[in-house]
Amino acid sequence: MILHKGKYLHLICEDNWEYVKRTQCSGIVVIVPMTPEGKVIFVEQFRRPVEAHVIEWPAGLVNDKISHDPETMEAAARRELLEETGYHAEHLSLLVGGPVSSGLSSEIITFYQALDVVKIAPGGGDATESIRVHEIPLKEADLWLNEMERKGFLVDPKVYVGLYFLKT
Repeated sequence: MILHKGKYLHLICEDNWEYVKRTQCSGIVVIVPMTPEGKVIFVEQFRRPVEAHVIEWPAGLVNDKISHDPETMEAAARRELLEETGYHAEHLSLLVGGPVSSGLSSEIITFYQALDVVKIAPGGGDATESIRVHEIPLKEADLWLNEMERKGFLVDPKVYVGLYFLKT
């Protein structure tokens, strides 16, 4: 049973379990980018639900806008990477997929690795976003993330999943 219909989310109750279902997309992509010089590309943005600036990988919704033609997961990954960071990926590799928060949400995310990305645009997100891009050498990423946490930023745990794949 649908308890509430929002513009983008539905609150659903089935078998006494309440969960959220996103209604305006067909999936979520997370991109783990690295430059030819070995710099990883993180994004930082304020996230209202946690009331904090969060360090994340570039990510976004698949088929979320009527203005887009129907898109594949890979096409959405390329679009989100360029939109949020200004970087282009010639090649993407599928890494892994799975639930974001299986007790709360129906969302499934799919990770892509993007090596040898090239800066071709300013980035910063679309008109609804205010994204800051961070280019950090892979070998310094752990220390930088620790420092950002000390400064009060939150680090999305998906960052550590992506770093695992870059380091193996």
